[in-house]
Amino acid sequence: MEFHNLNEENSSTQALHVSKRKKKRQHVCIYGFLIAALIGIMIGLAVGIPLAKRDSPDQNVQEAQNVLKQYPLIDGHNDLPWQYRQYVQNKVYEVNLRADTRIQWTNTTNMTSYDFPRLPPQTDIPRLKQGMVGAQFWAAFGPCSATGKDAIRIGILDAYLSRNRIASLIGLEGGHMISNTLGVLRSFYSLGVRYMTLTHSCDTSWAENWKQDLNRTGLRRGLSEFGKIVVKEMNRLGMIIDLAHVAKQTMIDAIKTSAAPVIFSHSSAFEKCEHYRNVQNDVLEMVKNNTGLVMINFYDSYISKGCLPINATESTMQHVIDHINYIKDFIGVDFVGIGADYDGVPTLPVGLEDVSKYPDLFAKLREGGWSTNDLKKLAGENFIRVFKDVEKVKENQKTFQPYEDFLPEEEAVPNRMCYTSF
Repeated sequence: MEFHNLNEENSSTQALHVSKRKKKRQHVCIYGFLIAALIGIMIGLAVGIPLAKRDSPDQNVQEAQNVLKQYPLIDGHNDLPWQYRQYVQNKVYEVNLRADTRIQWTNTTNMTSYDFPRLPPQTDIPRLKQGMVGAQFWAAFGPCSATGKDAIRIGILDAYLSRNRIASLIGLEGGHMISNTLGVLRSFYSLGVRYMTLTHSCDTSWAENWKQDLNRTGLRRGLSEFGKIVVKEMNRLGMIIDLAHVAKQTMIDAIKTSAAPVIFSHSSAFEKCEHYRNVQNDVLEMVKNNTGLVMINFYDSYISKGCLPINATESTMQHVIDHINYIKDFIGVDFVGIGADYDGVPTLPVGLEDVSKYPDLFAKLREGGWSTNDLKKLAGENFIRVFKDVEKVKENQKTFQPYEDFLPEEEAVPNRMCYTSF
């Protein structure tokens, strides 16, 4: 964006013709002019300094950075593991995340699969630090080969944030990865997974995905009875229920079933962009009553007015701000967060091209009237509240026995479209 200085400098000169007989009067005029000018300067300083302080873009940037220093951003969804799969076939030690991934993964780097678009690398440690990210949920698409040395609990997350470290958390993106088995769900929790998206963009045997809302014929399957057991077991474990990617009826059933707050780890507001990956108003009201959280996605196709096509590049930071403001105004600032979906989408808004850009977004929100307290909630306080409440439910259910239900054989419908080539 280009800023123009609208203040034009104007100057005028006057020719003063005085005679020696009026020299005394001239002195009086000069003194009067100087006094008037001095008074004008003093008034200008008195009025101008507060106005400059209030309106200065630099001030908004500084305040945004101060907020993120105290309350580092917690982002709900990043697909960097997918980039590892595409560019280095999961050979994690071949990647130096302390260096710019744009140099390591270029337009000529071979990819594992060309069925998916080449995504420009949007994440590395230098840019995470520049973006003042305090904690990041990494999306796991398939079997996770990494082992968790520590179970991630809220106390550990707090410790990372207070030590100015970037906490890494795992979100399982798709219930198909538990293979209809609650024992697998428990195993993922023991490996450190702290949320599970109930579906990806395909159905499981027990939950419908968002594509079922396209050309809906009247069927509203939502969550099956086994699906509701999955939600209850997640409550018992202390695993956050993520409703990004699921069908509207699945959202409704899950919120009604869950004893703990739910999240949408990377979704936006349907009212601002009518895409079924986004959250509709009646569900937003349920999220508020559930004390859950909608974490705004930055993907062009989910946030742009008119829902731009997949390769469009016209969206801007303002589109994201519109979604954030809509949810803030509709259900309250306590129920909105950030889940940008970096490294998982082909196109992003101008000004939000990678993980380094979060402070710019917060500066724009500050410029738009957001208070410091509201920015703190958006950055991470809201997510911390949800995480704590999920653990409270776990604590309250510590005497509950694990659910041992099986999915009825007749309900098991394999859908290979949900499985990767891992």
